[in-house]
Amino acid sequence: MSAVMITRKVRKWEKLPGKNTFCCDGRVMMARQKGVFYLTLFLIVGTCSLFFAFECPYLAVHLSPSVPVFAIVLFFFVIAMLLRTSFSDPGVLPRALPEEATFIEMEIEAANGNVPAGQRAPPRIRNVQINNQIVKLKYCYTCKIFRPPRASHCSICDNCVDRFDHHCPWVGNCVGKRNYRYFYMFTLSLSLLTIYIFTFDIVHVVMRSVDKGFLNTLKETPGTVLEVLVCFFTLWSVVGLTGFHTYLISLNQTTNEDIKGSWSGKNRVQNPYSHKNCFKNCFEVLCGPTFPSVLDRRGLMQEDSSFSAASASLPPSRSNPVSQTTKTTAPLIRNEHTPDEAKRSIAAPEEKSYSPREENGSSPREEKSSSPREEKGSSPREEKSSSPREEKSSSPREEKSSSPREEKGSSPREEKSSSPREEKSSSPREEKSSSPREEKSSSPREETPKVPPLASPEPDAEVSVTKGPAH
Repeated sequence: MSAVMITRKVRKWEKLPGKNTFCCDGRVMMARQKGVFYLTLFLIVGTCSLFFAFECPYLAVHLSPSVPVFAIVLFFFVIAMLLRTSFSDPGVLPRALPEEATFIEMEIEAANGNVPAGQRAPPRIRNVQINNQIVKLKYCYTCKIFRPPRASHCSICDNCVDRFDHHCPWVGNCVGKRNYRYFYMFTLSLSLLTIYIFTFDIVHVVMRSVDKGFLNTLKETPGTVLEVLVCFFTLWSVVGLTGFHTYLISLNQTTNEDIKGSWSGKNRVQNPYSHKNCFKNCFEVLCGPTFPSVLDRRGLMQEDSSFSAASASLPPSRSNPVSQTTKTTAPLIRNEHTPDEAKRSIAAPEEKSYSPREENGSSPREEKSSSPREEKGSSPREEKSSSPREEKSSSPREEKSSSPREEKGSSPREEKSSSPREEKSSSPREEKSSSPREEKSSSPREETPKVPPLASPEPDAEVSVTKGPAH
């Protein structure tokens, strides 16, 4: 089945490897595991909705109208930081192209040399110097690159991330070089919002308990009780996470480096990225320049796709965007009344496809059409009386009308029966003694040159063939 190659332009995010999902034409980038992210969004929106529904009306009247205003501002800031962290590129590094991967493999083999079969190949590591400190660059077997300093491969997203901190399921994305500050601002603002809601929930219950009692207040405000429980159990984890990252920022260190103990000082190795000042470190992490993405997700690239001839003939649709028509040409069919010279020129391209039997000039139709009279018409008397001289004395008409089969039809018996005596004893009378019966025995069909069988016309080609009298 023939195939049709079609080239179309696609966005690069459609062909990016890894386990990320893209939305809004590549503008939104997230991990595939988004269930916990939806839970985080539900808890924040649900708790704040209960607070705005039950506490804010009472506190705005009896305490201050600024209470709900500040809560609304803090709520939108938390949602903005959450979406910014979840939907942004954390700093994914592009994988090496096949040509680049081959070149890197050749460099590694040349550096390591020939390793014996029983020994393990040495680790693929390169050393670089940063602030008078040796830092190792490890080779990623998945992305086929040497990762830059502080980069690591995320097993969940299946990508190498620059300045990899950790993969956070609560935000549904990796936390790296390009979204770490937004992640920290999210945890910090969420901690403030949780403390704010928890504090004013207690204030609301206390103010109502003065007039109606504590138990009656709990019965009248079930939403407040639910908010207090949610905030109490989430407060410790959120505040603790914010404190831990505040400590890391002050040292200019990542969670991945802290877990592995890269700069623990056991081997007299110090953090080459620290400025030895917590304020400078915090300023670099939180107020430093924003690095652009190196993925070029919305860039265009060409893609070659093939379609079968059956699908190409269908009308255009979403599944079959291009309709393709095929052009066929019917073979030339020879006419029986075509002149002999034209027949030879037409039959010339088809001479290579004949069988050896057809090349000798005999077709199956002519073999079957030979009459028994021609095959058996020669009597024993004529066979014995035929001499080589008689074969030479045959008229030019008989020489031209004789077919290749008749030329080869002389049996070995006739050749052996002719003796030298008979050759000499043949008289001119015998030369003229050829009976007219032999001349008439040649059929008109034998006089016409043998033409190979005609090709059957294809269904697409319309050819009209008229039969006329035989030559």
